[in-house]
This record gives sequence, C-alpha cells and structure tokens, in this order.
Amino acid sequence: MIESVDIFAEVVPEDKYRIVDTLQKGDHIVAMTGDGVNDAPALKKADCGIAVSNATDAARAAADIILTAPGLGVINEAVKQARITFERMKSYSIFRIAETIRIILFMTLSIVVFNFYPITALMIIVLALLNDIPILAIAYDNTRIDPKPVRWNMPEMLTIASVLGVIGVISSFLLFFILREYGFSGVMIQSFMFAKLVIAGHGTIYNTRTSDWFWKKPYPSLLLFSATFSTRVIGTLIAVYGFMITAIGWEYAMWMWAYALAWFVFNDLVKVGVYKLLRSRGLLSTIKHAG
Repeated sequence: MIESVDIFAEVVPEDKYRIVDTLQKGDHIVAMTGDGVNDAPALKKADCGIAVSNATDAARAAADIILTAPGLGVINEAVKQARITFERMKSYSIFRIAETIRIILFMTLSIVVFNFYPITALMIIVLALLNDIPILAIAYDNTRIDPKPVRWNMPEMLTIASVLGVIGVISSFLLFFILREYGFSGVMIQSFMFAKLVIAGHGTIYNTRTSDWFWKKPYPSLLLFSATFSTRVIGTLIAVYGFMITAIGWEYAMWMWAYALAWFVFNDLVKVGVYKLLRSRGLLSTIKHAG
C-alpha cells in the first residue's frame, strides 16, 4: 500500500518509522525530511535523514543532513550533485582497478615468465605522474544523472574492471610478441611499451566513464578531454624523442596510436556486452525471486 499511496495524514511517530522501515525492506533507498521531535525516529531510520533549518535539536541530532536555509528546494539540488559525485567515483574506481591490473599483472608475468622488464623504474614514475593529471580531471567530468536512487554494485564494478584489465594485459603481451618477432632490442621494446601504456591507459578513462558506448552523451568535459589528450601527447613526445629513454621516432609512435585506438574500440565493445550480460542476469534473477 505504501508504494501506491502518496500522502498519509494524522500519523504518529511509530507510523513514520514503519513507513520508512517497510520501504527499506522493499529494497528502496529512503530519504526522510522532518523538523520535530516526532520525526526523529524516522529520520534516524532513513538512509538519509534531512532536518530543515528550523528543526528541533532532537531532529537535528537524528538527521544526516541539516539544512541551513529555509525551504526544501535545495534537497533536489543536493540529490543531483550526490548522484553526479557517485558516477564520478564509480568511473574512477573502475578505471583505477583496471589500470592497476593492466600494469601490475603485465609486469609481473613479463618478469616471472619471460625474465624481461617491460618498462624501467623511471618509466613507472613518469607513468604515475602522467596518470595523476587525468585522474584529477575525473572530478570535473560530465556525468549522467540517474533518475532513481543509486547504490554500489561491487560485483558489477569488479567484473567490468577485471575484464578491461585482463584485455589490457592481453593487448600488451600481443604487442610484446610482435615486437620481439620483428627483432627489436630490449630497450626499444621498453620504449614501445611505455608509449602504449600511456596512450592506451588514458584512453581507458573513456571506456570506464559510462556503461554505454563511448560516443554517446554525456560527452566528456573539456577539462577531462584536455587532460587525457595532453598527457598522451607528452608521453608520445617522450617516446618519440627519447627523453631519458630510447627514442622510437614518429612513424612507430603513430603505429602505437593506431594500435591503442583499435584496442580502445574493442574494449568498449566488450564493456557494453559485459554490462548487458550482467544486468540481464540480474533482471532474470529478480524475476525468478519474485516468482
């Protein structure tokens, strides 16, 4: 009945508490707004309790958020900003896990299995510095605003991040075998790998920032695009002219861009497919449970 009714009148504190509790048991994320002592139990019980500006001390103590200005309009803006922040945190988490898997697993297997260091210690430091700039820009990215309350779906996030990370490892090893087959020296292979990890790694941000195809709205913010593009250009210039590493030249650098772009498109194809698979299974599970 609670899900189909908009207004309850003449309720006592126990009723407010039961309404919040029942909605939570129905798998809803519940926010509660109040100002009086009789609202305190429900404010405390809700996922997010909001006390208005003139609320009693009891309501303020029970609430998670206390409004400092009159009116309720600010709540809508707060919900909007919270969901934007949530999407940015989700994008960052998936990217960070995928990138960690991509670099650490590739390096570990290269050293243990092939007794070869794919990048030097100096390259690792430069990679970390170049990665920090786009990561900071994620905080200013454009995101979609979910029309419904959102919560962390850790199995989905970990699955997407792991799949993208493993694909990155595969693409790195494929490049390694190709370069070794063509007889490039070890230091040249390291420079190739450095360029590839910079170019492809920063492109992964566009795979992880949304569950849909990368070319669909919301488009990346100008700050994020500028940060990712400029750091990839800097990494390319370092590899091309051999700043503290062996130079690879412009021709091979362009091949690295083409290689990274091809895998970027493939990553997005896999990402969309995995999202659809996971969410279809979740829907089927929900239907079976309801049945």
